[in-house]
Amino acid sequence: MARPALLLAYETEAACRAQLLRDGFEDRHAFEVSSYLAQSTDLAAEFDDLDAAFARLGISFQPVELDRLDATLAESDTSKTLVWTLTDGIAYFRGSVAPALARLRGFRTFGSDDSLFALCQDKFRTGAVLHAMGLPCPRAGLARDGVWLVEPPASALGWFVKPNRLGAKIGIYSDSHVQQLEDALEISRRVHAAYRDDVVVQPYVGGRNVRASFLAVARTATVEKLGISFVDSGGDFQTMRDSLALYGETGEAAKASGTYAQPELLDVALSLPHADQAIRAVAARLMQTLGLRDVFSLDLRVEPDGALHLIEFEVCPGLPCFDFRDYCNRVWNLSLSEAMAQAALARLTH
Repeated sequence: MARPALLLAYETEAACRAQLLRDGFEDRHAFEVSSYLAQSTDLAAEFDDLDAAFARLGISFQPVELDRLDATLAESDTSKTLVWTLTDGIAYFRGSVAPALARLRGFRTFGSDDSLFALCQDKFRTGAVLHAMGLPCPRAGLARDGVWLVEPPASALGWFVKPNRLGAKIGIYSDSHVQQLEDALEISRRVHAAYRDDVVVQPYVGGRNVRASFLAVARTATVEKLGISFVDSGGDFQTMRDSLALYGETGEAAKASGTYAQPELLDVALSLPHADQAIRAVAARLMQTLGLRDVFSLDLRVEPDGALHLIEFEVCPGLPCFDFRDYCNRVWNLSLSEAMAQAALARLTH
């Protein structure tokens, strides 16, 4: 009898880069954009470990590149196969098609409601939904190539500017915290010229960066199994250069050269227990109302008094990244491969 199978769907940096070059992006910008998919590069180095971890639980581990997904699904058993989408995207990346395609073909999926794979990649629309839910998400404006599509609210502390569909770490410059709205429009021109994207312009909020991570290793897991940490990198926010130095091809080069510098993680509950509980309440609301489940992360800013600002959520968090590995070890006392295998088993037997 065939074993149950976990089919891990992912888009590679190389496939994405080739598509961007065909679309006319410059080499440098195609490389920067494709770096968003670095977790597929990093996790591929651990496919043997994952295969062994899944085999110990009686599950077949099948990583499948996105371009082979439809053909693979056509040959797979819907009653025994679980589809886990590793990389998402709606504009420059294509992974958000995977959970929808799996649902079309009748497969069970691991992860959030498939509509969220598209929503969370559009930061402006995501913010509008979160604000409508009454969550503490900053209001935002939207600009395209120097023209306001939606004007941002007033802000005494200036504004933060980031691309709308590329993710918070792509295309962010060191001067992305601006004091004048004309400067925000100038950044929108730079982003449009380089990446063909709009920019979200939010009132700047102070505090420290916080990452909340979740993986349902057990089906009974609730928000009490969130891992909530300050992420201190020595800077106020992460730029493109910072991101490139941590993950994927350039991250490996930084490790080889001895220049790799991993941000420090500190448990929020140790210094701000009320903020920790407030973040868990936000996560519970998102799970109940929006459909987050199985695996996700939240990015927040938390001020010294515990006031929090929800910046965004991700349904395909960087599993092989330092923060998620720390979460698996600290909260579940498991390696990443063991945690993924047990989470898949819990879903397959649910």
